[in-house]
Amino acid sequence: MSAQALMAELQWRGLVMQTSDEAGLLDYLQSGTRTLYCGFDPTADSLHIGSLVPLLALRRFQLQGHRPLLLLGGATGLIGDPSGRSDERSLNTAATVGQWVDALRNQVERFLDFEATDGTAAKIVNNLDWTAGLDVIDFLRDIGKHFSVNAMVQRESVKARLERAEQGISYTEFSYMLLQAMDFLRLAESEDCHVQIGGSDQWGNIVSGIDLIRRHTGASAYGLTLPLVTKSDGTKFGKSASGAIWLDPKKTSPYTFYQFWLNTADADVVNFLRLFTFLDQAAIDELESLMAEHPERREAHRKLAQEVTELVHGPEAVTAAERITAALFAGDAQSLQESDLQDLYQDGLPSSSCDMGSGLLTALTEAGLTKSTGEARKLIQGNGLKLNGESVTDTGLILDASGALFQRFFLIRKGKKNYHLILAK
Repeated sequence: MSAQALMAELQWRGLVMQTSDEAGLLDYLQSGTRTLYCGFDPTADSLHIGSLVPLLALRRFQLQGHRPLLLLGGATGLIGDPSGRSDERSLNTAATVGQWVDALRNQVERFLDFEATDGTAAKIVNNLDWTAGLDVIDFLRDIGKHFSVNAMVQRESVKARLERAEQGISYTEFSYMLLQAMDFLRLAESEDCHVQIGGSDQWGNIVSGIDLIRRHTGASAYGLTLPLVTKSDGTKFGKSASGAIWLDPKKTSPYTFYQFWLNTADADVVNFLRLFTFLDQAAIDELESLMAEHPERREAHRKLAQEVTELVHGPEAVTAAERITAALFAGDAQSLQESDLQDLYQDGLPSSSCDMGSGLLTALTEAGLTKSTGEARKLIQGNGLKLNGESVTDTGLILDASGALFQRFFLIRKGKKNYHLILAK
């Protein structure tokens, strides 16, 4: 694919927000295998789904013959990026940030090809490697000398904070722009990397790096920003009722991850197919047509959930998520595997625990499914409850291991749709 075709596809997908020099970037990419990078600061022990846009963008460039660098901010993560923030970030210890860097390193490896033999093999770099021993005088003379405070305070990330008198901005976060610009310069010198991509909130930092490279080396560098994903109804992307949607399966189970995408609003599903999958235009256009003709089938939603879940968690996770979904829809608890129930207990369904040998009436009340044991008794007598897929008629039922799924789980269905999982201990 030519550089023009690559840019055209990125634009069709809605992945191009700003470019520093589009004509120059096209010429640069067209002239051979080029190195680009994107940075990810460790602000937690996992990335969330908002990070998928730049991660997959690196992969898109790699598939078209370019070499991606994935920068983990072991240094900048200690400082805090003011971009997109209305207040100061809390500073984390070096040990904590170091642990998070290691966690993210393991997490991002599945998204890029690190074994390619054609010159496009991906590489992970850590900016702590070139800042840990940096002398402050050298930093101020070699880097700080090239930055005008007048220009820095006009950057949106800084300007917005300065206008909030009660918050302001510390010198620590004010210096972040210099550190990110230095990252770009160091990678240009050591890795021949002259392209940086990032979220649209990184525009000022990227442009600062481009200018620093020109001042230090005289070479041209380029920047491309990606949109920050928003939902059509104005609500925040990447949040569910239980919180953020993480890439770590221990923080967000594959089932919940799958359900997040499956429950995408109709108005967002085609846009998300473009942003978060590698399906081509013909496939996405076909899904859009099917959605218009038969919206009740939800084929586009299901395809989105399948594609993104497989990218992040693998095909086995898709199989498990679809098995759980089908079992709950059909009320067939017996088809669930123990790992499925564990995922549901983790964060997929409202859940509670009880002592093995508890009475069902008591367990229902303690779980909040009924207000009293009397209400629980009426629910059972009215045939409004199923336990592990079977109707319950015995109001004196005891929850013991012989009646549990895998000797510890009890899946309650109240009415037609309300599920609750009880773990007996």
